[in-house]
Amino acid sequence: MRIALTIAGSDSGGGAGIQADLKTFHQFGVFGTTAITAVTAQNTVGVLDWQALPAALVGRQIDALAADLPPDAAKSGMLGSAAIIETVAERIVEHGLPNYVLDPVMVATSGDRLLDRDAETLIARRLVPLAALVTPNLNEAEILIEDTVRTPDQMERAGQLLVELGARAALIKGGHLTGTDTIVDVLVQQSAVRRFTHERIDTTSTHGTGCTLSAGIVAGLALGRSLEQSVTDALDFVHRAIAAAPGLGRKEGHGPLNHFVPAPRRPPQDGL
Repeated sequence: MRIALTIAGSDSGGGAGIQADLKTFHQFGVFGTTAITAVTAQNTVGVLDWQALPAALVGRQIDALAADLPPDAAKSGMLGSAAIIETVAERIVEHGLPNYVLDPVMVATSGDRLLDRDAETLIARRLVPLAALVTPNLNEAEILIEDTVRTPDQMERAGQLLVELGARAALIKGGHLTGTDTIVDVLVQQSAVRRFTHERIDTTSTHGTGCTLSAGIVAGLALGRSLEQSVTDALDFVHRAIAAAPGLGRKEGHGPLNHFVPAPRRPPQDGL
């Protein structure tokens, strides 16, 4: 059985973070391990409070897994502090963690900040160059490249800049695009650009979308699938999980996806 590691925060509401990642790993048929970076007190309405764990403890979690349960692919989500960002970067290099996907979580779906402001530039400097894939939404892409990202063409340019910073590929997520019934996600690799389009679903059940997407990609990479196939499968999984959302939580909040929808299956030669 293949192993996937998530380095991220805990969501008490169960829709995002570590919880969403483990549910997604399970659906894709990979064994999930975790290094928890922070604990949040949140629900579908917002984040009431959160606390980052000591960076040394985060590092020791990764050490323990690398020594006994080495991952076939790994991701990071909410990191919470500059010290944790530095620690995660050091451990990725030290342990040679393969197929690293960086989901640069900075702001929750509710709009709450999930990363110290003085740590945001560290993500671009320390983690982007280590990533097989970076998966920012429009707001996160703007922070990383320090420029406006509000159209598909600007998304493509942002992806190219992230590749120039050292990432092997970038997936700019278009869920925040306005004025259109179609969502565009742009995958930029060194030698190719691909735009994925699908109809926007009229729903507020979008909590954990980014976490679920990056976890699905990591699961695909752990199973030996190509990057483009992993992205395709994960986007398909997230779209169906949003469409089948259970409608949990208060009306003014952002409910979770339905992580019980089946993941795409591939022939045995893809690693299943």
